[in-house]
Amino acid sequence: MKERITITLDKNLIGQIDKRIDGVDIKNRSQEIEFLLAEGLGTNIPSKAVLLVGGTGSRLKPLTDKTPKALLEVQGKTITEHLFDLLKKYGIRDAVLCVGYLKKKIKEHFDDGSKIGMNITYVEENEPLGTAGPLKFARKYLKDSFIVSNGDELKNINIPRMFRLHKRKNALITIALTTVDDPTHYGVARLDGSRIIEFVEKPSKPSSKLINAGFYIIEPEVIDMIPDGFTMLEKDIFPKVAKMGRLRGFPFAGQWFDIGTIERYKIAERKWKGVSPTEEDEIGLE
Repeated sequence: MKERITITLDKNLIGQIDKRIDGVDIKNRSQEIEFLLAEGLGTNIPSKAVLLVGGTGSRLKPLTDKTPKALLEVQGKTITEHLFDLLKKYGIRDAVLCVGYLKKKIKEHFDDGSKIGMNITYVEENEPLGTAGPLKFARKYLKDSFIVSNGDELKNINIPRMFRLHKRKNALITIALTTVDDPTHYGVARLDGSRIIEFVEKPSKPSSKLINAGFYIIEPEVIDMIPDGFTMLEKDIFPKVAKMGRLRGFPFAGQWFDIGTIERYKIAERKWKGVSPTEEDEIGLE
């Protein structure tokens, strides 16, 4: 419920606010002031994140023969901890880890997360459920907008800007998008503005170079669209939401590394700069 208030502002501030009113996404001063207050108070981000760390890491063998992919290290820190660093950068401390392969080792390593400043809950897969299936088991923890991230990528994303776009556009799902030279190995998005009008997983003839960066903001009602058993967000859910007109894309300029293969893992080890703020990080496109 909203309540009307009266405020007095400096003329220069009002001028800056008026510059942001575009008549489309921001229709008046009140709307822009509300967005700015939410951003300043830290209420403009989801409070929970789901990390998909249950995969076998078959393309990373023999490294993953006895070590789950989530516990492989990049520059002396596990991949999962780098993801936690991104979340903590924006004050997100609650994480649900969807675990499967060698799950006991992951649970023993992180426990409840208190030693690294996180609050961790676990959802256990007894059989592979894909990227969407585990969300059904996490449903009781996900009451509001939430983040989902693949566990085999390093990324530096401006989460508040992404969430702002998500809310402005009334999206059911917003996908972080990055650019690669050869998009045929990834999910490819074709945009109209920020609306994803087509999403195709690993196309032979890509319609763009914008690819799925494995980081999403999702509304809880999407979980009700997920059938039982093995289900993929990329193939089974994203195309449906795109047809509904409620799938949005957030191109970002921060670093991103896919570490799903030995070769890519070695590249990340050399080039990853961490999630500390950089000029590129602040460019996030809306």
